[in-house]
Amino acid sequence: QVQLVESGGGSVEAGGSLRLSCAASGTSRPMYCMAWFRQAPGGKERERVTSIYLGSGATLSADSVWGRFTISQEGTENTVNLQMNNLKAEDTAMYYCAASHQSCEDATGIQYWGHGTQVTVSS
Repeated sequence: QVQLVESGGGSVEAGGSLRLSCAASGTSRPMYCMAWFRQAPGGKERERVTSIYLGSGATLSADSVWGRFTISQEGTENTVNLQMNNLKAEDTAMYYCAASHQSCEDATGIQYWGHGTQVTVSS
């Protein structure tokens, strides 16, 4: 059974940085893609923040985080990191690691989800 284990997150002041990590276990088959989604409080929809295609290393980020967040793969493992710089209050959300053998373009293609890790940015 595939499991995604997240680490990192926490509270930081606006302008600060945080780093999230996610490791997929329970499979020897490489993931096609991994991604980070987030869901802000107040019943907002879960949105894709950034994704990486593990074969090519290509990444795709939302406009709201472009230039501030960087997703990277750790070695050749099913492990990714998310470096978040210049954090803003509107980045406050529960962040979920996601993985798929098919597509990470949006939530409909995701096959595996982590439990989430909270990021809180105070202004």
